[in-house]
Amino acid sequence: MSGWQGKTVKKSGVEDMTLLTQIKEAAICENLKKRYLDDLIFTYIGPVLISVNPFKAMPYFTDNEIGQYQGCASYENPPHIYAVTDNMFRNMVIDKEPQCVIISGESGAGKTVAAKFIMNYITKVSGGGDAVQRVKDVILQSNPLLEAFGNAKTSRNNNSSRFGKYVEMQFAGGGTPIGGKISQFLLEKSRVVSQNPSERNFHIFYQLLAGATDSDKEALGLSTPDYFYYLNQSGTYTVDGICDIDDYNEMRSAMNTIGLTADEQYYVISIVAAILHLGNVSFVENGNYAAPADATYLQFPSYLFGIDETQLTTKLTSRVMTVRGESTDVLFNPEQAGQARDALTKSLYARVFDLLVESVNQAMTTKNFDNTIGVLDIYGFEIFKKNGFEQFCINFVNEKLQQIFIELTLKAEQDEYVSEGIKWTPIDFFNNKVVCELIESKKPPGIVSVMDDVCATMHAQTDGADSKLLEKLMGATLPGANHFNLFSAGFTVQHYAGKVTYDAEGFCERNRDVLFTDLIELMQSSNIPFLVSLFPEKTKEKSKGRPTTFGSKIRTQANVLVDTLMKCQPSYVRCIKPNETKKPHDWDENRMKHQVEYLGLKENIRVRRAGFAYRRPFEKFVQRFAILTPETWPKWHGGAIDGCKHILSAVHMEPDQWQVGTSKLFIKNPESLFLLEESRDRKFDGFARVIQKSYRAYKGRKDALQRREEASAVVFNRKQRRRGTINRNFVGDYLGMEDKPQLRQFLPKRMKVEFAAICTKYDRRFKAADRYLIMTAKEIYLIGAEKIKKGPEKGKIVEVVKRQLALNNLQSISVSELQDDFMIFHVKGEYDTLIECLFKTEFLTVYTKKYEALEGSKPTINFSNNISMTIKKEGWGGGGTRSVIFQRGTGDAALLKPSGKGLAISIGDGLPSNTRPSNKPLASSNRASVTSMSGKSSRNSSQRKRQSVNKSLSSSRPSPSGAKPNIHKSGAKGLAKTTVAEVDDADIFQQQQSSSTGRAKPGRPPPKPSPASKPKVMVKAIYAYEPQDAEELALNENDMIELLEERDSGWWKGKLNGKTGLFPYNYVEKV
Repeated sequence: MSGWQGKTVKKSGVEDMTLLTQIKEAAICENLKKRYLDDLIFTYIGPVLISVNPFKAMPYFTDNEIGQYQGCASYENPPHIYAVTDNMFRNMVIDKEPQCVIISGESGAGKTVAAKFIMNYITKVSGGGDAVQRVKDVILQSNPLLEAFGNAKTSRNNNSSRFGKYVEMQFAGGGTPIGGKISQFLLEKSRVVSQNPSERNFHIFYQLLAGATDSDKEALGLSTPDYFYYLNQSGTYTVDGICDIDDYNEMRSAMNTIGLTADEQYYVISIVAAILHLGNVSFVENGNYAAPADATYLQFPSYLFGIDETQLTTKLTSRVMTVRGESTDVLFNPEQAGQARDALTKSLYARVFDLLVESVNQAMTTKNFDNTIGVLDIYGFEIFKKNGFEQFCINFVNEKLQQIFIELTLKAEQDEYVSEGIKWTPIDFFNNKVVCELIESKKPPGIVSVMDDVCATMHAQTDGADSKLLEKLMGATLPGANHFNLFSAGFTVQHYAGKVTYDAEGFCERNRDVLFTDLIELMQSSNIPFLVSLFPEKTKEKSKGRPTTFGSKIRTQANVLVDTLMKCQPSYVRCIKPNETKKPHDWDENRMKHQVEYLGLKENIRVRRAGFAYRRPFEKFVQRFAILTPETWPKWHGGAIDGCKHILSAVHMEPDQWQVGTSKLFIKNPESLFLLEESRDRKFDGFARVIQKSYRAYKGRKDALQRREEASAVVFNRKQRRRGTINRNFVGDYLGMEDKPQLRQFLPKRMKVEFAAICTKYDRRFKAADRYLIMTAKEIYLIGAEKIKKGPEKGKIVEVVKRQLALNNLQSISVSELQDDFMIFHVKGEYDTLIECLFKTEFLTVYTKKYEALEGSKPTINFSNNISMTIKKEGWGGGGTRSVIFQRGTGDAALLKPSGKGLAISIGDGLPSNTRPSNKPLASSNRASVTSMSGKSSRNSSQRKRQSVNKSLSSSRPSPSGAKPNIHKSGAKGLAKTTVAEVDDADIFQQQQSSSTGRAKPGRPPPKPSPASKPKVMVKAIYAYEPQDAEELALNENDMIELLEERDSGWWKGKLNGKTGLFPYNYVEKV
C-alpha cells in the first residue's frame, strides 16, 4: 500500500469492491466499515467513488496529496477524490470532451465538502497567469459566499446546502480555466420564516449579528439572535465547529473578490437586516381585520427599505383586487397578513440570492471556451418526521439524479453490450423511472400536473386547496400508481431511497409561489435604486396564460439539468452518511445497509465485474493510443478497427481482455487499460525528453555565446587571446562540486558554486603548488592538501582552506597583456597571491559579474606586463615585494625564470587582443570535453611547472599506478635545475580525496596479490532512456548493462558498449 496511507499501514478491506469475494450488502457494509474505522473514507467500485463522511478533518487533503495524484493512474495511489478529479481533468484535455461529476447522497453525507475538494484540486493543477488566477479566485470564493446565503444547520447536517447548484468551470484547449457559470435552483425559501427544532435559519443571519462592526450594528438596528422572531423559533443559535465571526469576514472578502462595490455590499446586508426586522411585525385582530400588534416594529424595516411606513402597513394588511374592471380593497385577517409578510421576506431573500449568483457569474463570464467540467452539488434525499412541499421537490430532483446513475451505469451499459453484439448475461436491477413519471408526467398527469391544476383554480382563495389536491389525486389515474398511497392528510411515495410520507398542508400555497402585485409595487416605490432593481416586473401589463408554479419550475430545471449532464462524460461520487450522531467512528449498521441497498451498490458491483471497464469508439481509441506504434503515429492510414487491433497486438494484450463491437472497442479489466495508459505516458515522456534535450542544447548554445561575448568584453583590446579557447563554452564548475563533500564542507550551506577549477599557486619563492580555486557569490577559496602530523590519523592527507578572500576585500586583479594564464590577486591590507588558471578569462568574467552585483560597481582589473606584488611575511623576515615581468617569447607554453626577487615569464604571441568569439559553437562544446580540459590539461600544465621547482605536496606521495597521462602542450616548461620525482597532479588530488576517507596511507605500500575477480553484476533496461548529460548512458529497452556501482542518489554507475556512465536505477532490473 502506498501514498498517504503509508507503507506500513495494515490492510483495511479492499480498495475496489469489485474484488470482494462475496457480492452481498453485508459484505459491502463490512468492507466500508473496516476502512472507515481506519480513517480510509474512500473506496472504489470501478470508476465510481464511494465516500463515507468521517465527521472530522482528515489529513490527506494537502498540497502534497495534490502533487501525488496529479497525472497518475487511479491504481497507482489509494482511492481518493483527487484521483477521480484528475482523471476527469485529463480526459477533458486529452479527449476534448465536456466532463461532469455527479455527487449524490442523502443530507449530511458530505456532498458539499466533496465538491469543494474537487474545485480546489482543479484550480491547483490547472495553469494560467493573473487573469486565470482571478477566475480561480472567483470560483473558490463563491463557496463561502453562497454557503453563507444558501446553507443552514438542519437536524441532520450542520452545514446543509439548502439549494442546488451546478458549477460549470470553463476551460481553454490546454486545460486553463478561463471562465465559469453557476446554475442554482430549489432554494428553500421557507426556511427564512420558519425552522424545525434544533435547526437554524440560513447562516448569513447569524454571521451578520456576530461579525458586523459596532457601527454597522447600530446603523442596521441589530441585536442578539433571540431578539428576532425569524431566528428564535428553534432556540438554536450556535453550531459546533462553526465560527460565525470568521465566516462573516470570509463572506465579506468573497464579496470583494467577485466585484461587489461597497455600496452594493451594504445594501445586501441591509436587506438581510430588514428581513429580520420585518419578521418581528406581528398582527392582531382589530374589528375582524388585521392590524400591527406594535407599529414601532415597522419603523426599521421601512427605513431600511426606503419606503413609507404607512404604505408598508397598508400593503401588509390588505391588497387591491380587480374584478370586471373595478378595483376593490380586500382587508386581511391576522393569518393572511402574516402570510403576506412572510411572502415578501421570502421573495426578497430569494431575489438577493439570485443577484449574488448572477454577480458571481458576471465576475467570471466568458464566451470563448473549448470545454467544461461541471460539478453538481445538490442537497440530498430527505426523510423527516414531517415532510412538506420542500422535501417533495428535493426528493424529486434526487430521484432524477438516481435515474441518471441507473441509466448510465446499469441500464445503458447493459443495453450497449446488447446493441454492440458483446457477449453478456443480463443483471436485474430496480429502475426508478416509474417513480419519476409518477411525479413529473404530463400525460397521464402526475402529481405535479394535478397540483398545478388545483392551483390554477385557487385564485386568491387558499382555504381548502390542499384538501382539493388530495381529492384530485384520489380520482386521478396516476402513472406508477403502485408506488403511491393516499391517506387523509397527505400521501406516500415509494422513492428509490425508501417510503416517504408527505403532509399535504401548505402544498398548494407554496406551489403557487406568487407575490401580490401590491407588494411588488411597494418595493418599486423605494428610494434605494438597488432595491428597486430586484423587482423588474411590469405590473401594469396583463400576463397571458397560467402563472408558472414552483413545481413546474423545478420539473423544468431538473430536466434541463439532466440534459446538460447527459451531454458530458460523467464521473460519480456516492456519499454515504454512517450515523445520525455526526460523530467520527460511530457506525450505524442498519442505516448503512439501507443506503447500500437503495444506492444500488450491489448491482453496480455485479455489472462492473461482469462487464468491461473501458469502451471507446474505434476512431477515438486510435487517436488516443496511436503514439504506441510507429505505424499508427502520427497518423494511421488504415481502417479504425484494424488500427485498434494493431495497437492491441503491439502491446501484447491477451485476446480475452478485449472485444470488438459494432462501433466501439471494449476492454475488460482496468489493469489492461492501465497497461495502455502507462505505455502511452512513457512514449510521451520520451518525446518530451527529446524536446527538452533539443531546447536545452539550443538554450545552452545561446547562453554560451552570450557568456563568450561577455568574457570577450572583459579583456577586449587589453589582453591577447589563446588559440583554440576563444570559442569554448563556459562550464563554471569543472570539479563536479556536487560529488565533492570534502570541498563543499568549507562553503556555507546551499551556497551556489559560481566557478570551480584546479589551479597552480606560486609562493614568495615562486614554488608551485596545486590548489582548488572556488568562487561563490561572495567569496573566493583556495583549498589545498596537508598531512596530519600528529594523532591516530598521522600521515592522513586532508583538504584545508589555504586562503579565503571576500570579493569586496579584493583591491584589484592584475593580468598581463599576453596570452598567458597568470593572475595576481591584490588584497586590501594583506599579501597578494599569484596563481595560474587555464580558465582565467571565465574566472574574470564571473568575478566581474558577482563583484558588480555585490558592490554595485565594476571591479578593478589591471592589464600590465610589469606587475609588483606584496608577499607574505614569514618568521622574522619582512614581507617585501616581488616583481613579475611578462616578455614576448616563442610558442604557446609559458617559460618561467625566477631570479632573486623577480619572476620572468615569456610566451609567444597569441591572437590579437581585439579578437572576438565567432557565433559558431565548437564541435566539442559539451560538458565532458570541457571538463576533461580541467581534469587533465590544467593538471598536466601545472605538473610540468612543479618538476622544475622545489618539492611541493607531491614529493612525499607514492608514484601513481597505471600509464602516465600525456602532457598538455600549453603547460609551462621546467625552470630550475633541481630534479624531483615526476608525479601526476591528477593523482595528487585523487590521493587527497581518497585520503580524506581514510583509505590511503603515506609512503609506498608493499605489493599485494591481485584479488580474485568479482563476478559481473548485470542489469536489464526495462525502459528506453535518453541521456540528459554527457556523463549519462543512453539505454534502449532490453539493453544489458554491467553494474559497477549502486548509489543512494538513485543514479547507478555502469558500463554499456565499452562506455562507462550513469543511469537511473528505476529504468532497469537486476538479472
